Amino acid sequence: MTEKTRPQRTVPFRATENGCGRGGAATLPGRRSLTGARQFYLHPVRVPDFPVQFAIKRSIDAAGAFLGLLVLAPAIVIIAVLIKLGSKGPVFARQLHTGLNGAPFALLAFRCRPTGLDEVNSTRQPIAGDQQITPLGRFLDRTRLDVLPRLWNVLVGDLSLVGPRPHVPDMLITGRSYSDLVQGYEYRNLMRPGLTGLTQTHGPHDPAGHRWMAVRQIASDIDYIRQFSLLLDLKVMMRTAISAFKRR
Repeated sequence: MTEKTRPQRTVPFRATENGCGRGGAATLPGRRSLTGARQFYLHPVRVPDFPVQFAIKRSIDAAGAFLGLLVLAPAIVIIAVLIKLGSKGPVFARQLHTGLNGAPFALLAFRCRPTGLDEVNSTRQPIAGDQQITPLGRFLDRTRLDVLPRLWNVLVGDLSLVGPRPHVPDMLITGRSYSDLVQGYEYRNLMRPGLTGLTQTHGPHDPAGHRWMAVRQIASDIDYIRQFSLLLDLKVMMRTAISAFKRR
């Protein structure tokens, strides 16, 4: 599969000049759906025709993930041992997510919750201050060390270093699926999801507790696809590194 493959579904769009970010992918409320709920529409988007840049991007992903796993191997082993000593259960949590062209894959992370509380197919948004978490898991979550295993997802091609945010299938926001809330939602699957992205560094990236926040986040993901370039990827990675340094 390549990033140039596009979904076959055709949906209506509502044009607007009030875009989110530089690409203007944000939307205005459209008509109400059959359920009576308000829907939003994304501008049409297609993946830029940059085959050489996409080949370089994939090479950078694979090389970066391999080097990252190699350098961080001691830390990964230590964290794995501490998880096993701290609570019963597997070291890794696996959760089904949607990848390139809607293909499902298991997103890896260090297990931060007691066994049985890792919702493999959870469709809910993350909850700030979640109490169902182990003491070590709280530290891993706060320092973002829990996502180190996702370098494996990058290495095997499930993820990219930079891309739209990975979502679980049928992700819900305020009790509604994203695909019902936003027509054109599936366009965010035109590229591999990323460890980081434009949404996390240039837009609203906190857990979406309101539909407007969710729409802006989706629009920002679409903006990344619309604006894609290796230079943009470099800027996003630099912003991510600066943000991580500030948090520490």
